[in-house]
Amino acid sequence: MTSDENESAIEKSSRTQRFAEWLMAREERRQEKESNLEGLVRLNGLVSFRTLGLVGGFETVRLAVSM
Repeated sequence: MTSDENESAIEKSSRTQRFAEWLMAREERRQEKESNLEGLVRLNGLVSFRTLGLVGGFETVRLAVSM
């Protein structure tokens, strides 16, 4: 291998390594966003049933849960 070919191989591997690191970081950020969304959905459900209970009473909540 000549020095030009060797430098080219090193450059390609470093580019590949940087791309792989970027993909892993992006996946981690996506996982964090999904877990945040799951928490917001649960909170929304809790607040919705609480509001329903305050406005319509306990019987309305029992009816909604049974559906």
